[in-house]
Formats: sequence, C-alpha cells, structure tokens
Amino acid sequence: MAAAQEGDRAAYERLLREVLPLLRAIAGRWHRSPDRAEDVVQDALLTIHRVRHTYDPSRPLSHWLATIAKRRAIDALRRRGRTEKFEVFDEQSYVTFADPAANKELAKRDQAPGLGAAISALPASQREALELVKLRELSLAEASKLSGKSISALKVNVHRAIKSLRAQLKGE
Repeated sequence: MAAAQEGDRAAYERLLREVLPLLRAIAGRWHRSPDRAEDVVQDALLTIHRVRHTYDPSRPLSHWLATIAKRRAIDALRRRGRTEKFEVFDEQSYVTFADPAANKELAKRDQAPGLGAAISALPASQREALELVKLRELSLAEASKLSGKSISALKVNVHRAIKSLRAQLKGE
C-alpha cells in the first residue's frame, strides 16, 4: 500500500487483487446474497481508492481494510432496511426481459386501471408534455424541438400533469 501511495501503479493493481479475498470474506459475513456481498466489495474498493491517502503505513493494512469493508457492509444493510420499509419485492411476480421493449410491454399491461382515461382527461399541453417526456422518454431538449415549446414550459406541464394524475387516481 505504501508503494501504491507513492504512485506505483503495478503495486496498486496487485494490492487490489490481493485484498479481494479479505473483502469478500467480510462482505459474506454480513450479506448472504452473493450479489449484495459483491456490491459491498465493489463499494469497499471504491472507498479504498478514494481514501487511500489516509492509510498510515506504520499500522496494519488488514485492520484498515477490514474497517472499511465492515462499514460498507453496514451501510448496505442500512440502505436495504430503508428501501424495504417502503418497497415490497415479490420474487414470484417479478419478471424482466433482456429486451427493454418487452419490459415496456409488461409495464403497459400492469398500468393502474383508469390511467389511460386520466391521461386523456388532461389538457392538451400537459398531455403532450407527459407523452413526450415520460412515456416516450425523450430528453427535454428533444421534446422541446418536437413540440416547439420551451424546456421550462415542458417541465411545468409535466409537473402539472403528474400532479393532476395523482389527484385523479386517488379520487381527490
């Protein structure tokens, strides 16, 4: 690590390869899912890269690395806890396809009932902005060129359309 801090690229690459087993072991203790554990390892590697200048060569490297990996693992658990508080994941009903078009078709099928009617009830300017920016997923610049409206006007219309749709679908 001291050589890596001095700018030795080969030493840094070797260091990163050699610390992987330690990082994977620590992440594996905190996360049973191999995907989550690998996410923690990648996050730890990024952290090590970002804070490598803080390592003191007179102290044990393994303790420094273990502390970083442990904290990244805990951070991932906290993120997961916050996410699960608001989201439900049902593996049996979760289907994705490699083809993005197929995912869009699946999403269309699962749209909230009455969404199409609620969109048709919007004023023309809001409906157009919503269709271009949210449904067709055009950038604001592209939607502006197509519609002839300014980017700020499109933003306002999309915001108002979403607010109106929420109100309609909630029955307000």
